[in-house]
Formats: sequence, C-alpha cells, structure tokens
Amino acid sequence: MPELAEVEYYRKRWHQAAAGQPVERVRAHAAKKTFREASAARIRHGITGAQLVESEAAAKQMAFRFDNGAWLGVHLGMTGELSAQPTGYRPQKHDHLVIEFPKISLVFTDPRMFGGVRFHAGPEAPDWWTRIAPDLLSNAFSQKALDDFLQRRAKAPIKAVLLMQERFPGIGNWMADEILWRAEIHPAQPAGTLLVNESKRLRREIRAVCRNALNRIAGEGDFIPHDLNVGIPNTWLFNHRWQDGGTCPRSGVPLERADIGGRTTCWSPARQVLRPNRP
Repeated sequence: MPELAEVEYYRKRWHQAAAGQPVERVRAHAAKKTFREASAARIRHGITGAQLVESEAAAKQMAFRFDNGAWLGVHLGMTGELSAQPTGYRPQKHDHLVIEFPKISLVFTDPRMFGGVRFHAGPEAPDWWTRIAPDLLSNAFSQKALDDFLQRRAKAPIKAVLLMQERFPGIGNWMADEILWRAEIHPAQPAGTLLVNESKRLRREIRAVCRNALNRIAGEGDFIPHDLNVGIPNTWLFNHRWQDGGTCPRSGVPLERADIGGRTTCWSPARQVLRPNRP
C-alpha cells in the first residue's frame, strides 16, 4: 500500500506534468467504486476548463487545486497509481480517471479499486482534508503528543499503534517496521510499556524515517521519474525484510516475521527484544 513518501512521489508526477495547463476533457468509469465519494459527473463539470495551480500531499492522500476553486482529492488505496501519459492516450482496463490537458494526460489507475477520488468546490479546504492529523515533521508532533497517544492505546502492540492514521498520518507497514527496527523496539511491545528513552527514540526515528523516505523516494526539487525503490540503500531494513533468508543489515542475524496487529511484520531479534510488560 502506498505510504507517505510514495504518495508524495505520485503527487509530484501529476503536478509537474500538468501545472498551469487547463483541463480539456475528463474521462471516467462513472459506475466504478472509485467515485463512491464524488460522482464522475460532478468532477467532470467542476474541473473542465480550469487550470491546475496547486497540489499537496498529506498522510496517504493528495489534493489538487484548480484556479476556479475546485479541489480534487485522490486516495491511492492499496493498488492505486498515478501516471502522466502522452496526449491521445487510450485508457486501459483499470484506468478509472483520465484528465486530458493540452500537452499531457493524467491517469489514475487502480486494479482493486480500494482507492478513490473526492471533490470539493470553494475557497475553504474541505473537511476530508482538514481532518487529517498533523504532519509528523511538524512541531505539532511533540513528545508529549506521542506519549499521550501511547498511553491511550496502552495495551495495543506498538506496531498496530503506529499504523493508526489519526496520530501517525502516512505511516504504513514498511515504514512502521523500519521505524521500530531503528528504534530497537519489538513490534509486539505494548505501547503503554515503552520506557522514557524508548519513547524518545521512537519519536526521533519516526521523524527520521519520514524525512529520509521523502528525500530518497519522492526526491527534492524537480521530479525525476524512477523506480520507487531505487533510492533506498541496503543499510535500511526495507531492502531485506522480504528476502528469503533475509538478515538484519546491522547485526547479520536472520530476521523474523509474524502477524502482529493484523499485519505481516518483520523485525530483528538481535536488536528488538520483547520485554516484560512493565511500565
């Protein structure tokens, strides 16, 4: 499932391909689940003729804003992907939304249709955008905010807690594993039992992984298309977590995997030891 950095990567792909151009035509599979929160007809009417002027990514969502006040929201779900195609592009089976500009066509592809699009007209931000939790790299994500949330979810395994979007927007499965591996915290450790130094390490590594993932996957400055995984170095857990016989890149000890908090989880037993449930 696309996470924070992958979402930013796709946002850049669309924005830099079409910013400043007017929408000439909108093609959509109107009856598909992709449009369960906003009708294809409303989107077509709302953005045709308008210029794409701004865009932003937050958590696992994107917002594209047009010069007539229209907002187009995109949630990639599990299998969604955004691409920029040449003019005259012929939509394929799983292309549910195609926005045609004079020089490019923007395409939303989603084979399993867990993602979707949203629409809003007006200068004020829609509630589906404003209700997203504060950015993990912002000052709002303080140590106190983290500690308070961990105590409210005290009995839940920390891996499951990190996937809760109301506090950790954009964090998904691979980022949660990476964060816990770096912080040396076992994914099954109950959130309320983290020691003070562990909680501090957790916050530090949440911010570091978010920042590094954005830089390496989404890049800085102008968008340069590449394989999403190309920027991840072998010193990260990421490149070893699903390898048969994969080993910890720091200790060399074989990695372990199990279902924790409803998600397949990978960790290093040499670095991440499950402690007794004492505060």
